[in-house]
Amino acid sequence: MKPRIAIILGDPSGIGPELIARLLSSEGVCDKADILLIADRSVIEAGQQVAGLNYQLQSVDVKLDNWQKSEGIAWHETFAIDSRLIETGKVTEACGQYVLSTLDTALDFAKDNIVDAIVFAPFNKAAMHLAGLKHSDELHYIAEYLGLEQYICELNTLDNIWTSRVTSHIALKDVPANINRQRICEAVELIDRNLRHSGLTQPRIAVAALNPHAGDNGNFGTEEIDIIAPAVESLINKGFKVDGPWPSDTVFLKLVAGEIDAVVTMYHDQGQIALKLLGFDRGVTVQGGIPFPITTPAHGTAFDIAGTGTADAGAMTAAFNLACDMSANWRS
Repeated sequence: MKPRIAIILGDPSGIGPELIARLLSSEGVCDKADILLIADRSVIEAGQQVAGLNYQLQSVDVKLDNWQKSEGIAWHETFAIDSRLIETGKVTEACGQYVLSTLDTALDFAKDNIVDAIVFAPFNKAAMHLAGLKHSDELHYIAEYLGLEQYICELNTLDNIWTSRVTSHIALKDVPANINRQRICEAVELIDRNLRHSGLTQPRIAVAALNPHAGDNGNFGTEEIDIIAPAVESLINKGFKVDGPWPSDTVFLKLVAGEIDAVVTMYHDQGQIALKLLGFDRGVTVQGGIPFPITTPAHGTAFDIAGTGTADAGAMTAAFNLACDMSANWRS
C-alpha cells in the first residue's frame, strides 16, 4: 500500500503555496503516495496562479469517504484565513493563525491514523509568534500538542547525509551549559532511529567536538575530555556504530566522502552552515522524536521572492520523497 501523506501549504505570504503547486503538478507524484491536501481554496489558487500550474483536486470528508480512491489530489478544505488578510512577502498574524490551524488539523489526522506522515511547506516563526505560538519552534509546539515528553530534536538531511544537534534554538553563549552526556546519547540514539526509518540498516554516526581542534587535548576547553568522549564510549558499549569527538571543521569531509552517514553537532549552526553550503535547494528538516514522520524543506518562507514565480521546489520535493520513504520503513 502507498503511504498516506498529509500536505499543508505553509505560510500563505511566502513561497509555500507555489512550492506545493510545483510539487503536486509534477509527474508521478501520485504514484508515490496517497496525498491529502489540507488547505483553504484561496491559498491553493494563489499558489497555482503564481506557479502557472494546476492540479486536479477532489474535495473529501476524510472521516466518511475512502479518500485514497479520489480522482486527483484528495483535498480537505479548511476555512482558516480571509484571503484579504494575506499580504505577500509580509509577516502577519493572520498567516500565523492559518499555519497553526492547518498544522493542528494535520496532527489530528495523524493521531487518528488517517494519514501516515505530514509534509509542510515553510512556516514563518515570527508570524506564528504573532498568532500566539509560545514555543521557540514548531517542533516543540507539535510535541506539546501531541502530549509528548520524550527527547525531541530537529534533524537535517541532504540527499543521503544527515545531521542532528545536541542543542538547537538557544543563544550561542548558553550552548556549553546545555551539553551533557545524556543529551549527546539521546541525540545519537534519535538520529540512529530515524536513519533506520529511512531505510539504512546500520547507520555510521560521528559526533562533532565543541571547541576548535576538538579542544587540543584540553588547551582550548575540556568538554571533549569530560563530556563528549565519555558519552561516545557509552554509546559504543551499547552497540551503536559511532565515533568522536571529531573537529567540526573536518568531520563534514568524512560525511561528504561517504565514510559516515550522519554527524551529531553540538549547536545549531555547526551543522546547518555545512549542509546549506552543500545544497541549500535540496535540504530537508525532519521533526525528530515525533511518533510519525514530519518533514519540511530546510529553507524558509523566502519573502523576498514570494509571488514572483521563481521558487525552486527541489527541497520541497525532497521533503515529500523522504516522508514517503520513512513511512514505508517506519517502526514505532
